[in-house]
Amino acid sequence: MATSLDRFRELLRIPTVSHADPDETDPAPFDAFHAALARLYPRIHADLDREVVAGHALLYRWRGAREDAPLVLMAHQDVVPVVRDDWQHDPFGAELVGDGADATIHARGAIDDKGALVAIMEAAEQLLIDGVTPERDVYLAFGHNEETAGDGAGAIVELLRARGVRPGLVLDEGGAVVEGVLPGVERQTAMVGVAERGIMTVWLTARESGGHASTPPVWPATARLARAITRVQRHPFPRRIVPPVRAMLTTLAPYAPQPLRFVFENLALTGRLVGAVFSRIGPETNALVRTTAVPTRLEGAPAENVLATTARAAVNVRLLTGDTVASATARLRRVIADPLIEIEVHQASDPSPVSPWRGEPWRRIAGAVASALDPEIVTTPYVQLGASDSRWFTAISDHVYRFTPFHLTRSERDALHAHDERIRVDVWLRGIGFYRDLIAAS
Repeated sequence: MATSLDRFRELLRIPTVSHADPDETDPAPFDAFHAALARLYPRIHADLDREVVAGHALLYRWRGAREDAPLVLMAHQDVVPVVRDDWQHDPFGAELVGDGADATIHARGAIDDKGALVAIMEAAEQLLIDGVTPERDVYLAFGHNEETAGDGAGAIVELLRARGVRPGLVLDEGGAVVEGVLPGVERQTAMVGVAERGIMTVWLTARESGGHASTPPVWPATARLARAITRVQRHPFPRRIVPPVRAMLTTLAPYAPQPLRFVFENLALTGRLVGAVFSRIGPETNALVRTTAVPTRLEGAPAENVLATTARAAVNVRLLTGDTVASATARLRRVIADPLIEIEVHQASDPSPVSPWRGEPWRRIAGAVASALDPEIVTTPYVQLGASDSRWFTAISDHVYRFTPFHLTRSERDALHAHDERIRVDVWLRGIGFYRDLIAAS
């Protein structure tokens, strides 16, 4: 008989890769993934209502004793592309490396995000076999194009909105169980995102008449563009300690040694200092205290001896809570201070609303962390640095959270969207227990 681990590995082997150009995305693996889910989880597919939305997004409804304030558990089916030569193991082989407590599954999607999706399915299947009926309805919402900021989760939200469904708790991928999240804090912490940063792409464009590179003008388009980029880099967005980060520091302060404990407990006095230090000690802490902007693409002339008629740069901006697309765009215009640089905003969304870190939904998450993972883990709010499908659900729920119930090391987190993505077997199995307890508490 197949085990939970067998089912996980089988689903990891299906290459549900999504591409920025939808025409490059092969739908066949997604069809195969749906068929495998139906075969591997017969009770879910017999007892729950299932709908396919926007082509390949999946929505399951588990009818509970009540319809109001349902629980929504989210994950996404798609994974990012791979460069196979960079991997030590076949990225779609789901190879099991090591034995016992050291056993690890190497596969694209092991963490992001089939690890959560399959753990949710395992928890639901087991509870159905045990004859459990949740107190409230439970929805399982699995988008198919999260990695490309696609429409799958948004279409699910519109469907639920049209039916008058207003979830009492939404949980998507996000923070994990980690150590050393703050200097001096060694206690394991469950990082639950209560908000996520906004995202926008800004295209900077400089134009000129072109010509031969042997006779360049004083300010060719490429140099003008380079100056604009340099100004953006030299004038970063201001540092701020936003409420979720303040709450994180306050929550973790009792576990920090002195004098850090005093610093985190007295942010009215030390906030400016904390912001300055966070901006310098690493990219993750810097992103917690300011909106970030980084050039990611450059385009110029088609040949080395040709002047570019158009030079362009894509700047990826991640908006901290409190900033907006409009305010960030205005600041970039002021900083660049060049009317000959065109500034165009694409794919923009403001930061998400902030969900409360008090109250019954929050206690349910913290309770499942304590009961299924470890009662010594400290559950804390924070601002999620990346974007997720959960942003769509803020339109229909005030309690949207971002947490993946896996204990991840620094190197495991670094492998997300990179080569050698992997997850330890015992860590993944404990995650199933988290989802079981969360559903049972619904």
